[in-house]
Order: sequence, then structure tokens, then C-alpha cells
Amino acid sequence: MTQAGRQGSPRKRGQNSAQNNAGDFSSRGGAARGGAKGAPKSSQRKRGERPQPKGSSAAPFAGERFGRNLGPVRDGRKAPAPLPQHKPRTREEMNDDGVRLQKVMANAGVASRRVCEELIEQGRVEVNGQIVTELGTRVNPESDAIHVDGVRVVVNDHLVYMAFNKPRGVVSTMDDPEGRPCISDYLRAGTPERLFHVGRLDTNTEGLLLLTNDGELANRLSHPSYEVPKTYVVQVRGPMPHGIGAQLRRGVELEDGLAKVDSFKLVDSTPGFVLVEVVLHSGKNRIVRRMFDAVGFPVQRLVRAKIGPIGLGDQKQGTIRKLGKQEVGHLMAAVGL
Repeated sequence: MTQAGRQGSPRKRGQNSAQNNAGDFSSRGGAARGGAKGAPKSSQRKRGERPQPKGSSAAPFAGERFGRNLGPVRDGRKAPAPLPQHKPRTREEMNDDGVRLQKVMANAGVASRRVCEELIEQGRVEVNGQIVTELGTRVNPESDAIHVDGVRVVVNDHLVYMAFNKPRGVVSTMDDPEGRPCISDYLRAGTPERLFHVGRLDTNTEGLLLLTNDGELANRLSHPSYEVPKTYVVQVRGPMPHGIGAQLRRGVELEDGLAKVDSFKLVDSTPGFVLVEVVLHSGKNRIVRRMFDAVGFPVQRLVRAKIGPIGLGDQKQGTIRKLGKQEVGHLMAAVGL
């Protein structure tokens, strides 16, 4: 795996062997592996309901290492309270100026120009929400929103999207006045100075943080109206009686209101501890720890394994990698971009 950051923390204070093996913890039972064999392939979501011809050789993003098994595109373009969208352009405007659509797609890494032409002819490409099948269509890469099979095509090379596997003890800020380890300690020289981290993890929580200089995407991923799911693997002291999962799904009353998980799954159980996987879309502070405290099982260790379609997989703790274009496209589609 090509890593965009250094492996291992430059400051090893307080890290133990368990903290250096988050993959072992979060992958018990396959909970955090986003690219495991047998995962469902990405579905072909076309709002115009034009099916892909069987046997087609057109395969967008086929050369990418990450993001091949992200599952169905989660279409957030109809999310409540959406932020301003791209203004649709007329068919005449598309054909009068701009760059040929297949060229823009090829330059963005979707596929070769020939395969991009096949995708267009098969009705699998949208420009500003309209299915386009004409090869002569021209677009403005700076203002037009292009989707292939529902996946947003990223054409701006200046935008950066990264996945950071945060170790325990690292503060979720770019700089810490107290001198504690923080995100910037893991960034390589030459990385854009102004990066947003999507959401926060408390100092003792490990796992996935998304980093980007795309302010609009960061804002939408954090906006509660889009309900982007987050997956956590939780270690608590066992045994755990039946009914705890149902109680968390129904909801528990906290000091700031009712909180509940979207799903609860037992991952592993051995004498003395239990591993469970929970999915929830709430972004409230320390929400997972507070919920498990409320049902009488304080968290011993907590790892965030996924944000929306993006998972840690086997990424080593303390490393940063760039997201693949298909991963970014799925992430943007989930929040209506």
C-alpha cells in the first residue's frame, strides 16, 4: 500500500502493543475491512433507469487500488435541507462551449477515452442531473457536476482527500498548544496547509479521520441532515447479557436527549471481554462512550472503522493514505454532490 504519511507515530509516548495493532482489533470478524472478498459490487444507480447492457466492457475506475467494493451508491442528492447545488445548463449550452465530456472523464481518471465513450452511449453518465448519451456534449469542468453510475467525478486536482488511522493519544486538531501529538505530526511535507478533519475523535478513541481541503464536502459530511453513518468497533468487559443491543437500538436517555444506534452486531466474545460493532449517524460528542456507559458497559477501547462508504480496511495505525477517485466519488454522492 502506498502511504501518504509516515508509518508510526513520531511520538510514541503511552502507546502499547494493542494500540499499534488497531487492524487486529477492528478486523475481528471482518468488522472494519472495507475491501474484503465477497463484498457487494457497486450498483449501477441511474436516475433515468437506463440499465447497463449485459456484457459491457465499460468499467469506470477499474485501475484503482482502493474503493472497488464500496457497495451501492448512497445518493444524498435528495437529502433534507440541501446546500446550494450546481445550476443546470441547457443542452445548447453544453454543446456550444467547454470541453468534450469523454475527455474530461478520461483526464479525471475514470477510464480510457474509448471506455468513457461507451459509458456515455450506454446512458451511465449524468451532467448536472441529466443523462447524457451524445458524444459531442461539452462541459465546463469547473462548474458542471458529472456522475458515472451515480459516482461523482472529481476533476479538481487541487483538492485533497485523505484517510488517517488515528492512534490513541493523538488530539484531533492540526495544532495543540499543550504540545500533545496531533494530526499535523503525521502529515508529510508538501501537504496543503489548510486541511479540514471531518468530525472529531476524542483523544482515547482510535480509527478513521477524513482529511480534506474541500470545505463544502467537509461541511456536508458533518451536517446532521445528511445522516452519514459511522461504524465503530467497541470493546467492553464481558459477558454481555441478551437485550443490550435491543436497548441501544430503541434508544437510551442521555443528558442531551435520546440517543440510539442504527445497528448493533456482536463481533467476538471471549472470557473477560466482548467486541461489538455499532453503526450510528449522530455526531454528538463522545456519543458511543456515553451510550455504553448508560447501559452499564463502559468502553474499554473504541475504534471508528468507517465513515459512510470509506473504511479503514487493513490500513496501519498512524498512517495516512490518499483516497481513490471512486472512494471520493461515493463520498460526495452520499452528501448530494
